[in-house]
Amino acid sequence: MNMAITDGLALMPPAFAEGLDAWSSENGTAGSASYDGAVNAALVPADADFGTCLELSKLLSVQKLRAMVHTPIVPGCYLRIRARVKAVAGNLPSVRIAGYAMSGSGHVAGLIETGPEVALPTYGTVVTVEAIVGTGSRGGVDMPWGLAPAYGHFGLDLTGLNGGVVRIEDLVIEDITEAFLRDMMDWVDVRDYGAAGDGVTNDKAAFEAADAAAAGRSILVPEGTYFIGGSVTLTAPIRFVGTVVTPTEARFALRGSFDFPTYAAAFGDEMTGFKKALQALFGYTDHNALDLCGRRIEVTEPIDVKALSPDISSFSNRRVLRNGQFNVVVGPAWDDTTVTSQATYSTATPLTLTNVGNIANIPVGARVSGAGVGREVYVRAVNVAAGSLTLSQPFFGGSGTHSYTFTRYKYVLDFSGLAKLDRFNIDDIEFLCNGKASCILLAPSGEMFQIRDSYVVKPKDRAITSIGHGCQDLLVDRCQFLSNEGAMAATERSSIALNVNANDSKIRESRFVRFRHTMVLNGSGHLIVGNHWFQGDDLDAAPRLPGLIFCQPNVQSAVTGNYIDNSTIEWTNEYSANPDFGAEYSFGGLTVSGNTFVSIDAAPWFTWFSVKPYGSGHFIQGLSVANNVFKAIDGVVTRIDGVDTTFAALDNSRMRNVVFEANTFNGVTQMTVNPVSVQVDQASAQAVWTVAAGAYLPFGGWARNVGALVAEGPITNAAGGRINGMPYVTVEQGATKQLVTLTWQEAVKGRVHIRLRMDNPN
Repeated sequence: MNMAITDGLALMPPAFAEGLDAWSSENGTAGSASYDGAVNAALVPADADFGTCLELSKLLSVQKLRAMVHTPIVPGCYLRIRARVKAVAGNLPSVRIAGYAMSGSGHVAGLIETGPEVALPTYGTVVTVEAIVGTGSRGGVDMPWGLAPAYGHFGLDLTGLNGGVVRIEDLVIEDITEAFLRDMMDWVDVRDYGAAGDGVTNDKAAFEAADAAAAGRSILVPEGTYFIGGSVTLTAPIRFVGTVVTPTEARFALRGSFDFPTYAAAFGDEMTGFKKALQALFGYTDHNALDLCGRRIEVTEPIDVKALSPDISSFSNRRVLRNGQFNVVVGPAWDDTTVTSQATYSTATPLTLTNVGNIANIPVGARVSGAGVGREVYVRAVNVAAGSLTLSQPFFGGSGTHSYTFTRYKYVLDFSGLAKLDRFNIDDIEFLCNGKASCILLAPSGEMFQIRDSYVVKPKDRAITSIGHGCQDLLVDRCQFLSNEGAMAATERSSIALNVNANDSKIRESRFVRFRHTMVLNGSGHLIVGNHWFQGDDLDAAPRLPGLIFCQPNVQSAVTGNYIDNSTIEWTNEYSANPDFGAEYSFGGLTVSGNTFVSIDAAPWFTWFSVKPYGSGHFIQGLSVANNVFKAIDGVVTRIDGVDTTFAALDNSRMRNVVFEANTFNGVTQMTVNPVSVQVDQASAQAVWTVAAGAYLPFGGWARNVGALVAEGPITNAAGGRINGMPYVTVEQGATKQLVTLTWQEAVKGRVHIRLRMDNPN
């Protein structure tokens, strides 16, 4: 920077040859005495050293020489005043650069206005005397004037003994701000600390030295390729013009600039930059969040988190990935891996497959399918030496040797290589899977994984997959999941939004559109609150599939305030190696309340709630379906509930604590109520009245208990006489055991109200 050049500032004082009336013997201010006609000043036209110069005799203790022009003082600008002087006769004086600081209102007092003194050693010896003036108090500045002065009158002083005669060359005033530029700039350059930038030399030490020297400034990485041969942590903010390369295992931690755009610039590639930033996030960078700053990342291959951090097997500190978009780029890296092998399953070791053929080619995270295998069963671990696989869930089909198919989907974010991951949060991220990739694969173990305020758009196979217990306390809040199969018939779809193997998931205020299944949940303690999922299609009178699937009989869960569209809540025990009822709890612990259930153009046999036991002897021992609205549009639905007897029926003799009440039915042929109150009208006198209320009872249940019986109006005999005696009731009558009989002491007629139920109340 040179303000004489860039801003056209006039810095140079006038030459002596232009007239001594421009040079003052006082302070240089207007009206002060000049050297024009002075007895002790004369121009010398042709000095051997100086050419035209001023010859000045020292008559005063401080003989002043000041230019009467205004030399501007500009903030951030540093001026050097320089003069060459020699003694020619008399006593030898000392010389110093001097100035007079002025503002618009006059002299600015209290400032240093002289530079260092230089003694003239001998006659004829040329001595250069100089001083630097500027607004800042920096090293090397002789006269730091601050911001008060607007200009100065500059020249020199002769001090020491009087009687000496000196000759003075024209003074020079020049802008030397560039000499201070390094300290004035807010960055340090890694090249100044030894960085080569040739892509070969290890510049790690140079980067660390630049970071140490920054002292509150930032680091500049200029054009070039800088090889960093090991892990490095830089505290100062950093800006990249050039790029860096590092070994895969080396962490590049930018504590002062920890965000995705900086990493993308650092590595010259979005994918590489994101991977290194994510690696650093797991490396204690003093940051618990990686901000993508609204940027979009073109993802060309699955991001294997374990491969990024080979020295980390588990991680349990809160980390957040936020504010950006991942866009999957089509390529072979997203192709599924499919292996078909024979293996042996034994119910004695329900989470293990043994004698697995071709095991070396079966990857962790592959989904297992085949006879006797439930939905969403995955390979949790592979032991090639033992020829065995660890499963996420048992098979229901019993022991035996069968052929199984192992399908490994490819995920944008793959955490499966970590043994455990706790408290990882994804916030305000959009995943554009483009029908080519699945989205998130959880670690085999972990707690409190959360995705919130995010979008998963068109996943190929799965949105969120758990292959173990990494879904414990899974949190999904205010997200939207959009299937890639929306145009297909519901029965032809294969994608699933999410599955859970562990307990206590909270799926809240999210929206799921047209997957084959929305949620497949094992475990208990789940809260499904305020969501909207719909799985319909554009076909007429079409079958519908389960949307929410509970795979554990005793779930201790609540489904509350959801909009459930064209799909069934299905309750199974498909993850039981011994699915026949034994000593365990049977189906129970489920509350379904305050939901809106809708079907559009569904087949009439469609039901919104279905129980599917995979073994015999099961029953319901705790279910509340209350305060819901059921509505069929463009067609009617016969009833809201059913039992899928593909494998077994429910044991109606053991039903307990089943409540269907305060629900609203629209377009539903038969309401489901338990306990149910029915009105019985007997027009002709009969000793035995038959009450047929079984159609109201859920799941084809038996009429097992009568809780109340009251007559409305008089009960009369055939002759019209009033009969005051009460009948006794007999339950579980008829071939289906859904009838109740009232036996009177004689043949009577009239009206009664009876409250009956298909279960024991406790």
